Parts: sequence; structure tokens; C-alpha cells
Amino acid sequence: MPKFTFNLPDIGEGIAEAEIVAWHVKVGDSITEDQPLADMMTDKATVEMESPVSGVVTKVAGEAGDVIAIGSMLVEIEVARDVGDVSQSSAVQDTRLSPPATVQDEMPHIPEGSAAPRVAAEKSAAPPAPTAPVQSAEFAAPTHAHKITASPAVRLRAKELGVDLTEVKASGGHIRHADLDAFLSYGAQQGYRPAHASAKRDDEAIRVIGMRRRIADNMAASKRHIPHFTYVEEIDVTAIEAMRADLNDNRGAKPKLTLLPMLIVAICKTVPQFPMLNARYDDENGVITRHGSVHLGMATQTDAGLMVPVIRDAQDLNIWQLATEIGRLAGAARNGSANSEELSGSTLTITSLGPLGGIATTPVINRPEVAIIGPNKIVERPMFVGDNIEARKLMNLSISCDHRVVDGWDAASYVQALKKLIETPVLLFAD
Repeated sequence: MPKFTFNLPDIGEGIAEAEIVAWHVKVGDSITEDQPLADMMTDKATVEMESPVSGVVTKVAGEAGDVIAIGSMLVEIEVARDVGDVSQSSAVQDTRLSPPATVQDEMPHIPEGSAAPRVAAEKSAAPPAPTAPVQSAEFAAPTHAHKITASPAVRLRAKELGVDLTEVKASGGHIRHADLDAFLSYGAQQGYRPAHASAKRDDEAIRVIGMRRRIADNMAASKRHIPHFTYVEEIDVTAIEAMRADLNDNRGAKPKLTLLPMLIVAICKTVPQFPMLNARYDDENGVITRHGSVHLGMATQTDAGLMVPVIRDAQDLNIWQLATEIGRLAGAARNGSANSEELSGSTLTITSLGPLGGIATTPVINRPEVAIIGPNKIVERPMFVGDNIEARKLMNLSISCDHRVVDGWDAASYVQALKKLIETPVLLFAD
């Protein structure tokens, strides 16, 4: 029977190669026309390749993680008839990112381009079943019930260690600490595991492919090329949190506000005074572009990895519009429906761990940008306000900058300007 060779089609302008993220077929499988063959990732998109013919798979190009050139053989198919010159365009109409299978803290440069609309999901292997502990015959539990005699201290210690005292052999009339020590020492040699200990797992090697590889490559490139420095300042957010609560109480049908839209307003209002922060640095050509509009990248954790949807012209949106756009873009990133335009072209990025917070972060810059801002967890602490001590809500704000473009004085001055707006939130709405 004749064989048809399906070559990897051009799946985006300027793309020379693509990585095999996952196979949906293997050699020997019978397939039908339009059946998914493989998920391919470029630096522009993750796309699903579909078979243009029906037949039996006789050869595949490689394994997941391998990179193959555009135009080279992807799959060889044995067909029942001569299919002639089948188009290699491969039904490419729309671009979607991989759906959920974390700036990164590093933000990957996310897909543009086009090819098969359905998306790929990277699945991790299930962990092996835990191995049952091996216990010494000498310390094995007795086959008949008996009264355990031990002091309260020994019982408490055994409970904390997860040791069943019926398994411990007493050297005298009752169990002592020395008996417990002997049991633990001998049990460790024989593979004994306390009741509350984590089960032992076998080592597993996981190949770094797909989105995880893109994130790894971008993080390494950012740290390799950019001399980072991070500045952290404490900000009193008591007033802005009170204002946010009032706005939410009277929002009507508007979306519920988090602190993020208000921080974005503050960022956009201060950027014109510090244009070197809203910039991109082409280090290969030695050109810094200071952008007039704020296209704000918003680091978003998904099951597939960290993605950075972009709020276009954030300076033109009010807090309610920002809240709506934040929700829309975050949802699109997580469900895999975000397109290339929504995931590229940022000029400045904000990254937050949300409720996980942390005292301070040192975020990695989303290259080729030159700065990334990271709000941290809000905590309530006593502070001196004049001569009085009051409970105040405090938050550390981090900013990492490219020292080739931004000086420490500029970064500190910018954060102080942000601090003034955040601590006096009425200024957010003043012209």
C-alpha cells in the first residue's frame, strides 16, 4: 500500500522549528482523517497537528521534547489508496495556548502565530504507590492484647513520633525512654517508618519540555543577560483598603475590587515621571525604547505554568474597567483561550503571589522589559501614628530593575512616588 509523508507545515511567520510536546498516536495505530497527531510548540504558539488522511502510522519523527525543522517529516502514514498531493496547510485557522496542564517569577514569551485550534495539555505521571514499612520481628506487635505500662512522658513522646507502644518491647516492668530509643534505632535499620511519616517514593526523571522549557529558557536568559537589583519599601495600605471596602459596598453591578486595579492606577499615574521604567531594552542593537503607553503584563499562574496576559493601554482604564479586564485575561490564560495578542507586547509587568504573599519578593524581569513590580502580603501590625499606637495594615512593595537602564535612585524615587499615591488614595482619582 502507498505511504503518505506528513511534513511539519509552516505554523507561523519566521518559525524555523518546533518542539514535540506530546504525541496522540504511535507506530501501528490506525487513524482517521482529521485525527490529532501531535502537539507542537514554537516560541510563538502551541498547536495541534491533525492528519490529512486515514491510514496506519508507520513512522513518527521523534519523542516528546525533540525539536524538528519546519518541512521535515512528522508522521509517515500507510494509506489504502493513492492520496496524491495532499495539502500540507493542515487546517490552521486559530491560535490557542496550551490549556492548564504555574514572573517569575520569569514570564515566558507567549505564543503568536497560527495552527490547529485545539490545544495541548501536559500531564505529569502519577506518583508510585507508597511502600509498606518493614518492621523487625523482635519488635512486632504481640498477637494477644496486653496492658501497656509507660509514663505520661513516654506516651506523649511515642504519640509525637507516631509509634504504637504495643510494638515496643519493655526491658523491665514498663516501657522506658531507653526502650523507645532502642525500638527507633533498630526500626530505622530495618526500614521502620513512624505512622505519620511520609511514604518513601521512588526517584523519577521528568523531561523538561513544552511550556516548562520555555519558562526555564526565559528565566535563564533574563538572569544571564540582565544585572538585576531589587528595592523593597514598606507601605501603609490602611487608607486604600478602607476606600476599597467602601467602593465594594457601593459597587452595584460592577465587579468586586481587589487591591490590584488600584495599584495599577497608581503605577500608571507615576510612570510619566519615570519613563525609563516603562521601557524595553534591545541589548543586541543597543536601543532602549521608552513607551508612551503602559501595556501592563500581569503574571498569572496556570496549571501549564506562568503566563503573562497583557492589559493594553492600562493608563486609559478606570478601576472598574481594570477589574473587568484583569478577570477576563486571567480566565483566558487559565482556560487556554487567550490569543497571541493578549499574551505579548507588555512594557512593564506586575507579579503578585496573592494570599500567599510573603514578606518580600525579588521578582525576575520579563525580558526585554527593564522592570517588574511585586506587591507582597498585607499584614496588620501596631505602628506609631503621632503619639499614639494604632493597628495599621502594611504591605511591602518590591521592584526589580535592569541596572543597565535604571539606576537605584530612580527605582527608589519611583517607589516613593507610588507610596505617596497608595497611602493617600484620594490622589488616585485627582487630575
